Amino acid sequence: MVKVVGVRFKKACRIYEFDANGIELERGDRVIVEVDRGMGFATIVREPVEKDGRKIKRPLKKVIRKADSVDIERLDFIREREVEAFRLCQKKIERYGLPMKLTRVEYLFDSSKAIFYFTSESRVDFRELVRDLASNLHIRIEMRQIGVRDESKMLGGIGPCGLELCCSTFLDDFEPVTVKMAKEQNMALNPAKISGVCGRLMCCLGFEHAMYKKAKGRQGKGRGCGRQAGRCGGQSGSRGGAGKRTERG
Repeated sequence: MVKVVGVRFKKACRIYEFDANGIELERGDRVIVEVDRGMGFATIVREPVEKDGRKIKRPLKKVIRKADSVDIERLDFIREREVEAFRLCQKKIERYGLPMKLTRVEYLFDSSKAIFYFTSESRVDFRELVRDLASNLHIRIEMRQIGVRDESKMLGGIGPCGLELCCSTFLDDFEPVTVKMAKEQNMALNPAKISGVCGRLMCCLGFEHAMYKKAKGRQGKGRGCGRQAGRCGGQSGSRGGAGKRTERG
C-alpha cells in the first residue's frame, strides 16, 4: 500500500497525487515535492489515503519534505522574479509583434526553469523570443500554449451569476459542455446568456443536466396543461396513462 496525498501548486490549478514518502502530513501543510527536472512548492489539499500500489497507473513522484521558513522566504523571492519575467516577456512580445497574449509566468521552486503560459488563435513562432528571454533571465524557458478556458481558470474572475468562477475555485478538470444541455434545461439559446467569461459555454450547464434529463424521462407522453386540444380542459395525463376531459363552466 502507498500513502497518497493530493496537492495544488497554485490556487485553482488541478489537484495532483503524490507519494507521501513516509512523512506525516495533513491538509493545509505546505511541502516541497519532486517535479520534472526540479522541485516544486505545493500545498496539501487532500488528506493522505492509502492506495494499492498495483492500481496506480504510473509511479508517483514523492513529497521531499515539509516547507520551512527558509522555503517561504524563497517562495516570496520567486514570486517577485515571476512578476519581473512577466513584464519583460510582455515587452518582448510587443517588440517582435507576436500574435499571442501572455497569461502567467511560473518559476520552478529551484529556479531551474520558467514556464510562460499564453493564448493565441494561431500558431506562433516564438524561437527568437525564447532565445531573448533565456539570455536576459539566465534560466531555461518553456512556452506553453493554453486554451481560453484554462486562461480563465488561471486568472479567475466573476461569472454572470455574481460569484467567483467555478473553474478557478473548485473545478479540477473541464467536462464536455454542449448546447444540447442548455436545450434540455429549457434555457434560451442566447450566446450572451449561456456563455462564460471565457466565451465558451458555461461549465455550470453540466452541473444539473443529469437531473433535468432524469426528470424529463419521468414526465411521460401526453402530459401537459390541457391546452393541447385547443381549449382549456383538454387532454390531461396521469401516471397510468389514462386521461379525461374536464370542462370549465
